[in-house]
Amino acid sequence: MKTSHRTLATAVAVVAMAALTSCGSTSEPAADDTITLSFMTGSDQSTVDTSKALANAFMKANPTITIEMEHQPGGSEGDNIVKTRLSTGEMTDVFWYNSGSLLQALNPAQTLVDLTGDPVLANVQQDYLPVVTQGGKVYGVPATTLTGGGILYNRKVYDELGLEVPKTWDEFMANNEKIKAAGITPVISTFKDSWTSQLFVLADFYNVQAAVPTFAQDYTAGKVKYATTPAALGGFQHLADVHAKGYLSKGFGSATLDQGLKMLVEGKGAHYAMLSGLLPPLLATYPQTATDVGFFGVPGTDPAKHGATVWEPPAIYVAKTTEHLDAAKKFLAFVASPAGTEAVSAAVRPSGPYRVKGSKLPEDAIQVAKDLQAYIDDSATSPALEFLSPVKGPSLEQITVAVGSGLTPPAEGAAQYDKDVEKQAKQLGLAGW
Repeated sequence: MKTSHRTLATAVAVVAMAALTSCGSTSEPAADDTITLSFMTGSDQSTVDTSKALANAFMKANPTITIEMEHQPGGSEGDNIVKTRLSTGEMTDVFWYNSGSLLQALNPAQTLVDLTGDPVLANVQQDYLPVVTQGGKVYGVPATTLTGGGILYNRKVYDELGLEVPKTWDEFMANNEKIKAAGITPVISTFKDSWTSQLFVLADFYNVQAAVPTFAQDYTAGKVKYATTPAALGGFQHLADVHAKGYLSKGFGSATLDQGLKMLVEGKGAHYAMLSGLLPPLLATYPQTATDVGFFGVPGTDPAKHGATVWEPPAIYVAKTTEHLDAAKKFLAFVASPAGTEAVSAAVRPSGPYRVKGSKLPEDAIQVAKDLQAYIDDSATSPALEFLSPVKGPSLEQITVAVGSGLTPPAEGAAQYDKDVEKQAKQLGLAGW
């Protein structure tokens, strides 16, 4: 799922060509003509399956419009392709990309079609609009479900050991001790894929915001730091805690994401700090993923304030260079409709709730989606920091690997990250740095 890889991306501003200021033709085809819309999307399996489902259902309902898809790689390579093609005027008619703070790197006012007030947005939940808004203008619609960032856990292990979902970090560590005593690995770590080491820090943001409601704003302005904010330091401390207690899986330094997920599903490990959106592709090989894997937010210190960090859905946007604006808008309206989400659910069992009015989780939704829906219903979620601030240092994954491996103390790791962040904030030209 692209969301996970996008945690690695650095927001670098793109200067768009003046030629991109045209919105393109809005003419419709003659009755016997077919319009072809080009659609660039991701290459990971979940994104591919979701995009195909949307395109096929839309074409069935709109036989005069054909959608041709192409795929870009994940991570920073994919980011650079999107930015380059927008800046050179060679972007597809519509494309799939991040929501949140990374949107500003696309210089949307110059490169994207403004959808503010357009009927395309009629079914988009209000809570989603801020993450596709720049300069007061709305540019995209939610492409898929939101994703939970927190602890994936094996429910069978919990049932067998009589454990309850923890609401505090102390309760979580107590569960780990019981799991270890039963001869099961308490915490899976996969530092071969170094980006996975970041989740204890990134998914802890709900707790940071609960303790310091203005953290994202102050962080962007250079007024607060990880090393000097106890709540923000907590994520680094979590990494150190599970290592110091010997709770990590054997060979965690060379283990991969795929190995970690397999270990979790098979019950050889009980907990994995990870993103819920990575689970649907496992269902074909491990159908028990749907029922045996649950989700809870990274526990904090106050059980009354237990909640979860969420990664808002990526979006689908329209490039200003499109020559088929009406058809492109029609496609986006379909994506952001109950019919669109039903088409996706039929192809990819949702790993979280949709951000589309009138859409509901199907009865056969996987357990993590149901668990995440409960947090949404309780208004106990916060967007990840990257949706609220453009500041994310490129070296975080290396720092979290070192802290999680016991090589760097958590306070030192947080201080290193503050220096990493400072460099990036200055590159972005942010005030206060």
